[in-house]
Amino acid sequence: MKQVFLVFSLLVLIAAFSSCKKDNKPLNIDYPAAFVVNGESNNLSVINLTTDKVTETIDLNGATFPHHVYLNPDKTRIAVAITSTDLSGGHGGHGGSSKTYKVLVIDSKTGDIHHTLELPKLPHNAIFSPDGSELWVGQADATQSKVLVFNTSNFSEKASIPVGKGLSEVTFSVDGKKVFAANTDDNTVSVINPANKSVLSTIPVGNSPVGAWAASNGKMYADNEASQTISEIDAVTSTITTTINLGFKPGYVAYSDHHSELWVSDATNGKVIYYKLESGAWVKKGEIPTGSDAHAIAFTSDGKTAYVTNQGANTVSVVEMNSHMKMQDITAGMKPNGLAIKE
Repeated sequence: MKQVFLVFSLLVLIAAFSSCKKDNKPLNIDYPAAFVVNGESNNLSVINLTTDKVTETIDLNGATFPHHVYLNPDKTRIAVAITSTDLSGGHGGHGGSSKTYKVLVIDSKTGDIHHTLELPKLPHNAIFSPDGSELWVGQADATQSKVLVFNTSNFSEKASIPVGKGLSEVTFSVDGKKVFAANTDDNTVSVINPANKSVLSTIPVGNSPVGAWAASNGKMYADNEASQTISEIDAVTSTITTTINLGFKPGYVAYSDHHSELWVSDATNGKVIYYKLESGAWVKKGEIPTGSDAHAIAFTSDGKTAYVTNQGANTVSVVEMNSHMKMQDITAGMKPNGLAIKE
């Protein structure tokens, strides 16, 4: 009887060891994929764009409340900001420094954490430079926020750039010649020269800007949460060219060059509203119900499909762009926010 018990115990140990090895083995994400940041589940869902099904889940090694995700130029690395703060209710007033903040750089094929960058203050996002040699990270502060720049070769800090209060997203223009930092608590956007790391100008926008989102039409679109407006900024002149009054709290702005449309997620009502430029003004052309607290928007490169995260519904909506019809909802983790596509 004792021998039977010993054999049974050994088999249990072998099974447990085998399961552990299987769970920890590298992934093989060698297909077109969308990486979805699940803020409250503290992980990433990987959606296979061929089947529109979640095929993998990437663990973040105990990190809490990840927020937004960006790919490097060759799509081999993704950067995820770890905020340790639930930002689903709004982005302002998060300039403290009493939690664990970091950025995780993850292999986009295997899901392995390549590097962990510990930070003193909250990073709303981390974005790679157009050539991939730098990682730009915002540091929110109620008095004086900063943008930190790191070498991606060894992740040493190479620059610290002071900007405004309550910094949220840091973004590059499409041509990579300027960086835009949305100072949420200052109601401004700082424009930075990425070559010499100097602030070129500070642009007053609407109340509580979250990000200045780049568009292939040469503009940047700042989504102002509190004033419920979009500030269109000319990326070359760094001047506001128009203001779009929405009537709802924007979650994100994305420009479709295939359709010359501006898509804005309506976080208030769980929709995406799309606009067309007519006689020099952005005109609402329609709306697409997606899900509660609609947030990030990403388009496939062929302009056929859009993906929208819905923080309140724990889903990602798949939208056919020509018909502007939602085709399906994909169940993700809890409070999905950021979204990046690798094709």
